[in-house]
Amino acid sequence: MSIWFDKSINTEQLQSFGNQTMIEYIGIKFTEVGENFLKATMPVDNRTIQSYGLLHGGASVTLAETIGSIASASVVDKEKYYCVGLEINANHIRSAKSGFVVGTVTPVHLGNKTHVWEIKIVDNQEKLVCISRLTVAILPRNENDHFNNNPRRSAHL
Repeated sequence: MSIWFDKSINTEQLQSFGNQTMIEYIGIKFTEVGENFLKATMPVDNRTIQSYGLLHGGASVTLAETIGSIASASVVDKEKYYCVGLEINANHIRSAKSGFVVGTVTPVHLGNKTHVWEIKIVDNQEKLVCISRLTVAILPRNENDHFNNNPRRSAHL
């Protein structure tokens, strides 16, 4: 059974979360929606490497937080709740030098006030590059939320 609030969720909807943001700039692309997971790719190129030519650990964390946060936002009724990251950790297992990495997010805990997500990032050979855990707070919306009147606020958020 699907965990997504909107049962018709698709990669195009997910991609729209990133319009005119860092997600778009560094090339994160949503590629798959499963019953209880999302997948996205990120290039290993001049936007995401560090000075040794290896995938930057911060880029891996950016991918992890992106797909975990969007997963949380996709589980709740966005008219009633919004999701904000509380904590993220990452273990960098091996380096990537080129191509793409693929992140897969799955839930560990989906509560009323918090979500915990596991994100595994693999390289082109499907070898584990990074494993991350993201904790997200689920907060009720009210008319005083600063982003409600923000013209950049997507209808999806």
